[in-house]
Amino acid sequence: MNPADALNEGLDRPNALRLLNNALAREGFEAFYGEDKHCYLRHIGTSTVSMPAKNPHRPLSAAEMQRRTALAAFLDTCSEDALIEQVLLPLFRQLGFHRITAAGHRDKALEYGKDIWMRYTLPTQHFLYFGIQVKRGKLDATGRSRAGNANIAEIHNQALMMLAHEIFDPETNRRVLVDHAFIVAGGEITKAARNWLGNALDAAKRSQIMFMDRDDILNQFVMTNLPLLGGAPDAVPPGGTTAASF
Repeated sequence: MNPADALNEGLDRPNALRLLNNALAREGFEAFYGEDKHCYLRHIGTSTVSMPAKNPHRPLSAAEMQRRTALAAFLDTCSEDALIEQVLLPLFRQLGFHRITAAGHRDKALEYGKDIWMRYTLPTQHFLYFGIQVKRGKLDATGRSRAGNANIAEIHNQALMMLAHEIFDPETNRRVLVDHAFIVAGGEITKAARNWLGNALDAAKRSQIMFMDRDDILNQFVMTNLPLLGGAPDAVPPGGTTAASF
């Protein structure tokens, strides 16, 4: 279905598209061309477009590697607020989370350990709530360094506070507890830090903690092909897209 393979028809391949859709319609699907001139499959009943599961561990294209390097340079110099507003908020929106709310640093009294809270809707229409504690630098199990790396003991206190305090969801008009706590760092989260926090928490709370470090941020941002604001690197050029097409 590549437009370049057209024979005795235009680049939009109307004849080939009609033949393909005659076969696909029996299974409830239809083929169509996107704006990028690639052919995609769509379920007729739900309008869901078929795409492969994104794999952040696959080999990256040259354009994706270039963008990853540029984003890494941005993380080296950005503030914690810029990390939240320009990277994490659009990333979690793209990943399917809802009601993403940044507490910001103007209202520390009501933050209760959460820089961000958000909601995820399960296929059963039940909700899971997430609190996020963000640190710009490296997280280690040692004391705070002159470079500004956060001590994991500080994160431990904030994680406990995050899990213990309710948040108000205006859409459901009720107060709820956070189901899971994300510890997100713009730098490395060392194995010592992860182990220290795991040992400091009881078994119930330990299962509620998830980590997301610099590599996770870089890989997820490249996979979702999001643009960055404020002079940060642009999206991957069309040749570096990761969408499934045929």
